[in-house]
Amino acid sequence: METFISDISQKTFPLAERVSGQSIRKSMLLLIQSKFPEFTLTSSIALSELNQFRQEYISGYLVNESGKLTELETTVVKLLTENQTISDKMDEEQEVRTFGQRMADKLAAFGGSWGFIIFFLSFITVWIIINVEFLLSKAFDPYPFILLNLILSCIAALQAPVIMMSQNRQEEKDRIRAKKDYMINLKSELEIRMLHEKMDHLIIHQQQRLLEIQQIQIDMMQEIMQRVNGTK
Repeated sequence: METFISDISQKTFPLAERVSGQSIRKSMLLLIQSKFPEFTLTSSIALSELNQFRQEYISGYLVNESGKLTELETTVVKLLTENQTISDKMDEEQEVRTFGQRMADKLAAFGGSWGFIIFFLSFITVWIIINVEFLLSKAFDPYPFILLNLILSCIAALQAPVIMMSQNRQEEKDRIRAKKDYMINLKSELEIRMLHEKMDHLIIHQQQRLLEIQQIQIDMMQEIMQRVNGTK
């Protein structure tokens, strides 16, 4: 296997990973030269080393945009460096709820359903009928149903904080989901930037190979013409 020596680390890499300084974008080239002034257009660097400079350039870009890397942006750059996907990490995370949180979710789900409305309307209707029609003078809660009003007030007072607890948890889940969506979008944007860099490198490298092939073909044509002219 053919190899070459990187002008950055002086290490040996496969020739397929060789990137010439001429095929590197000017912004990336300036970043490399800021740390390795001896690196020129004729120098060579390994693709893995160039990716490290690209990630450093991306971090610098984010710092210039926002002034400081946030925890989310740092995590995205780290995952990008380790070549990990955020969606897989999201699937591995499991929500842990306490007993009180589970009860609050169930009560809020039941309190906001048609089942609760039908049940409570039936309860109120039965309560009124019993106290008005059947018990008459012996009613335990005669009109205007003060005990029923007290029960309704207590249920409303308890139901409101339970629903608020569930809504707060839902808002927290929405914030976490929004952060994850932001991380995925940011990582996609950075990967697209790196993909453009790689495509530019491949195009320039391919053009160089085509020029070499054309030069070889021209040399062959010249040799053939010389032989033809020599036989005349």
